[in-house]
Formats: sequence, C-alpha cells, structure tokens
Amino acid sequence: MLYKKVAKIEEKISAIGMGCWNFGGQWDNAVGDNTTKIVHAAIDKGINLFDVAPVYGFGKAEEILGRALKGGMRSKVLIASKCGLVWNDRHVVSNNLKPESILNEIDQSLQRLQTDYIDIYQLHWPDNNTPIEETVSTLEEIKKAGKIRYIGLSNFAQKDVEEFMTMIEINAQQSLYNMLERNTNSYHDISLDYKTEDEVLPMVKKHQQAFFPYSPLFQGLLTGSFKRGGNFSKMDIRNANPKLKGDLVEKYYEGALAIGDFADKIGRSLNEVAFNWLRQKEEVTSIIAGVSSIAQLENNINSTAWNLTEEELREIEIIIEPFRFI
Repeated sequence: MLYKKVAKIEEKISAIGMGCWNFGGQWDNAVGDNTTKIVHAAIDKGINLFDVAPVYGFGKAEEILGRALKGGMRSKVLIASKCGLVWNDRHVVSNNLKPESILNEIDQSLQRLQTDYIDIYQLHWPDNNTPIEETVSTLEEIKKAGKIRYIGLSNFAQKDVEEFMTMIEINAQQSLYNMLERNTNSYHDISLDYKTEDEVLPMVKKHQQAFFPYSPLFQGLLTGSFKRGGNFSKMDIRNANPKLKGDLVEKYYEGALAIGDFADKIGRSLNEVAFNWLRQKEEVTSIIAGVSSIAQLENNINSTAWNLTEEELREIEIIIEPFRFI
C-alpha cells in the first residue's frame, strides 16, 4: 500500500481508503454479512482510512463499521465520519449544523461506532441557516472533550472554508471528483458551490490539508461494467443521480467508453486508470472507494502498483477535456 502525508494530519494515510456508504444497504451491491471480512482484509492490506456518515443507511453503516472494528482493529485505522445531515421518522433528510444537533450527532455516532473518538469529523454539507460561529464553537467543545481529533469540511464553498479557517483549524476537505466530474455544478441534483479542480485542489495544497475525493468511479460509471441503462434496481440510491439515467447519461457514458478504450490500449482496467489518474495528483490524499467484495478491494489496491506515464496522462487529458466544466 502507498501512503500519503500532509502537514495537517499527523498520521500517514493510505492512498486508497474505504467508503462505507454501501454498508448501509442503500446500494444494490451492499456487502451484508461479508462486511467484517472485507474490513479486516482491507486493514490487512494496509488501508487505514474508513469514511462513513450517520446518514448512510440512517445509522446502519456506522453500526456495521463499529462491529467490524471490534477486537483490536479500531486502533489500526482512522475513522472519518460526518455530521450535519439529520432525518426524521419518515427518513426525510435536512441540513442541520446547529450546536444542539451536532452534540446529539457526535454522541450517537460514537455509540454506533463503539468508540470513544472519531479521528476526522467532517461537516457533511453546509447549513446556511446556522451561523458558522455557532458551529465552530460546538466543534471546539467536542474536540476539547476528546471526542474528535481532526476537523474536515465536505462540499463547502471555498469562501466558507476560508471563513472557518479564521476561527478553527481545518485539517481536511472532501468533495466530488473524478475523471468526468472535475468542476461539476451538481451532485444528485444538489447544487455544488465549489469547483473541485479549479478551487478546492489549490486550496488544500496551499494549506497542506488532506483531500479525499468521493465518487472516484462516478458511482459505477467508470468501472467498465456500466451499461447505457438497467444498471440499478428500483431500490438503489443511485437512481437519484440524474447523470446516470435518461438523457444525461449518454454524454457521460460516451466519455467512459473513450477512457475504457484508452485503458484497453495500455492493458489496464478502466477503474485502475480512474484511480491512478486521481492518485497521481499531488493534492489527492486518499481516494474514498466503496467495495462489495474482497476481489474489488484487491483490484483497487492493485492500482497503486503502477503509474500512468506523463505521455499517457497527456493523452487522458485530451479525452476528458470536454468534461472539465460539466
């Protein structure tokens, strides 16, 4: 396993992390009873970052990860969880970064994860109805209490990141980033107030923060197994992504095919090329990658065993240039 180091995080972090959204059962390829085996295999192979959130499966993903890390595994990993998305009895989700909500969320997450602390506590999405000062005060409180170690911001406009940094240390950022979503305007029909490649990457580099790109394989589009239609059951949460169905999917699908042709030419798989394109960027610390089997896990890790050449990177740039701003 390759590891990366940034000034804002004490530990070295595995270049491939594990995203735990599918632990919550909202994806067709939920891991179910195999979760503990996959988590243990990931740790054995050197992965030390596990990214989860309360809203993933409405608490289920955190619970499953917590059980998988029992028996001495907890000390070997960095848990990156989140706050700021809460839900009611009907599972209607809303943004909430008010002090009382964060205080409630952190204690619930610690209980579900069966741990005394969360390594990297990330604000999942902005809450424009809560003053930043109130959120910062609460983060300071739970950090002083030893419940969190580092603070991260996910999906935040960089002007807001700068405001946060005047009040509290920000150690990490997380945003949507892959070969076909470089400076995109939306995610699951949610407007994004940042441009990852043009704004977030320069910011994390300047301030030596960790950066965790999520959706590195475009929710399956860059795996090589994606079809023009019929990829998900009606229950899969990816149905809420308009880029993966209807008229929008065609443009992205053609882009994935072009990258796949390039991958075939160099004798690599599409997902390995997608991972390497991200990993070889200086600003990218750890790629948040979900898996549903040990075979997928091994395939992800194998992508760290080779590098794209400068010539290959230039060829890729030509292929994906049309997707720089869509």
